[in-house]
Amino acid sequence: MNAVEIEEAISALAEQPFDAVEFPFAFLQAFGNKETTLKRLRKGETNRSDLGGVLQTGNIHIAIAAPGEVTAKLAALKASSTTSRAKAKFVLATDGVMFEAEDLISGETVACPYSEFPNHFGFFLPLAGITTVKQIRENAFDIRATGRLNRLYVELLKTNPEWGTSERRHDMNHFMARLIFCFFAESTDIFSGNDLFTATIAQMSDATNAHEVIGAVFRAMNIAIKNRPAADLPRWADAFPYVNGGLFSGSLDVPRFSRIARSYLLHIGSLDWRLINPDIFGSMIQAVAEDEERGALGMHYTSVPNILKVLNPLFLDDLRERLAEAGDNSRKLLNLRNRMARIRVFDPACGSGNFLVIAYKQMRAIEAEINQRRGEPERRTEIPLTNFRGIELRDFPAEIARLALIIAEYQCDVLYRGQKEALQDFLPLDAENWITCGNALRLDWLGICPPTGTGVKHHADDLFHAPLDQAQIDFENEGGETYVCGNPPYLGRKYQSDEQKSELKAAFSGRCRDLLSLDYVSGWFVKASDFMQQTLAEAAFVTTNSICQGIQVSALWPTIMTSGTSISFAYGSFKWSNLASHKAGVTVSIIGLTNNKSRARILFALGNDDAVTVRHAENINAYLVPSENVFVLPKTKVPDGRGSMQFGNHPYYANALMLRSAEMQALLAAEPRAQSFVRPLFGSQEFIAGNPRHCIWITQENRAESQLFGSAWRL
Repeated sequence: MNAVEIEEAISALAEQPFDAVEFPFAFLQAFGNKETTLKRLRKGETNRSDLGGVLQTGNIHIAIAAPGEVTAKLAALKASSTTSRAKAKFVLATDGVMFEAEDLISGETVACPYSEFPNHFGFFLPLAGITTVKQIRENAFDIRATGRLNRLYVELLKTNPEWGTSERRHDMNHFMARLIFCFFAESTDIFSGNDLFTATIAQMSDATNAHEVIGAVFRAMNIAIKNRPAADLPRWADAFPYVNGGLFSGSLDVPRFSRIARSYLLHIGSLDWRLINPDIFGSMIQAVAEDEERGALGMHYTSVPNILKVLNPLFLDDLRERLAEAGDNSRKLLNLRNRMARIRVFDPACGSGNFLVIAYKQMRAIEAEINQRRGEPERRTEIPLTNFRGIELRDFPAEIARLALIIAEYQCDVLYRGQKEALQDFLPLDAENWITCGNALRLDWLGICPPTGTGVKHHADDLFHAPLDQAQIDFENEGGETYVCGNPPYLGRKYQSDEQKSELKAAFSGRCRDLLSLDYVSGWFVKASDFMQQTLAEAAFVTTNSICQGIQVSALWPTIMTSGTSISFAYGSFKWSNLASHKAGVTVSIIGLTNNKSRARILFALGNDDAVTVRHAENINAYLVPSENVFVLPKTKVPDGRGSMQFGNHPYYANALMLRSAEMQALLAAEPRAQSFVRPLFGSQEFIAGNPRHCIWITQENRAESQLFGSAWRL
């Protein structure tokens, strides 16, 4: 079970009438324990509790307390010698009114009303073998909200299957973005009145007309207050503010609701959306609309510490150093604030916007400290959202990226200026469009982040309805630095479509003779290098480490480095993983690019427990080594009598001739004479593990002999 499924099971348990006998078993079942395991515990075969509870060895000791005696029962569980002998990680006591638990390893505790214990589901995730507990606990709300939105999404598609087709998928995704805004707005007083949106749906609709009520609310939020008398709005819809920004413009078609779907919507509205983390939630909710990602729901996002490995050395560390140098000098602080107001952060593979959102929040924190030191703590921010720009191929993540930045701006205003000031400036939304939906390798990046002083225009009508091929933005560029960053798609050559190979060819414009060797991510590096020749910019991307190894080095990096671009910083190979238990983390590097010859060169390395070692260098070459630039070039002709080597150990077309141990044994059992045709086969993994595979090795000389027992080969 993943974390979303566990949260759903725990929430369902809390909603049921409390059953003192069944609770311990239902609790364990919610964390993935199988029925056979629970059956043995019920019979007492594996239950070692000495307090009339349920003790699962190596996991948890649970006991039901008498009314009002929960704290005393928890103390007894903790003091029990059987708890210690069974090496239980947790103790848990409840009377159905209160709920208390303790992590016996860390000493952390939970104490809450019984109905609220699902809020702490992340506390118990080690019971399910999930070790990434810290990240999940920090983002428990986002996981809970994602799970509920997913249930609503799936239920709506059951009633409205046409909304899942390619023709209507955009409408469905836009509808979900509107809902997310409404849930956030009613929890944060952007909508006046308690739970205005959810309460309106609850009071004014049933399953037969929920779509009409929601459509009327959406229509109201697209009509300016001065135009409402002529709009013939229902009185209850007129209570909603004018939102603008295009979020509620265009089609107001709403999918029809079943009774179950309406119930799901009301449950989602009951959550406290003030707790949303826009830097994380965007990537999670993206999985709702991606069929292939739904199995990892709630797990598919890049952690904040990993993103900061890109952003900190790219430019945030420098801003913090300038802040430290400024001290309380008002003039220096003002200069730094003015500089930050002109910085643009550009992610040309932005997904749901997590790099942009985190960059925005970090910069707002630095600006808030500047304002505090200058005695202007409530000063309105001078960092515009329109300075955080992105390109995203898919329309739903692009919409969520825009929404995530809007939410991040509001949350930062509340944090640094106060709720009253934040509300005052929030609505109506601006209509500038800073996320472009399109193909980053086909678009001209200078049209999105032009050189200093160049004006550009964006022709879309509003924030949320940019044409898919739109590449420009409706505001004047004020100049300043641009920092390009992100986590582009990797895709080795074997996994690239013909269209993607064509995109790489266009990006390199004839400057690379061996495009077939390059990973897809290479296109972002050459586009960034080209972009940096035209404007004041630096770049850093997460990338597969293969572009710094083997044949890809000589194919890619001379093109980049001959233009004057060099590597400013890098993280060597490390695992970049999300929380999806079924996905192994891919091995990546982080590489920064610069045209500034005086910039410090820094190599980072991750050790045990993610400890970072830092090494300064005169130069970082394409192999991520602190040395001069060298390129090992492939030779097409052998200079002496040795045979030519094409791929090394690369049986590209011989998969049918390779044998695993069981297959080899079956072959030799059927035909012992085949022994002379079987040889050990070592790749890197087999060599490291000392456990070779085998292969059938037939030469021209022994080909006739091999045909004597052809039936054995077919085994």
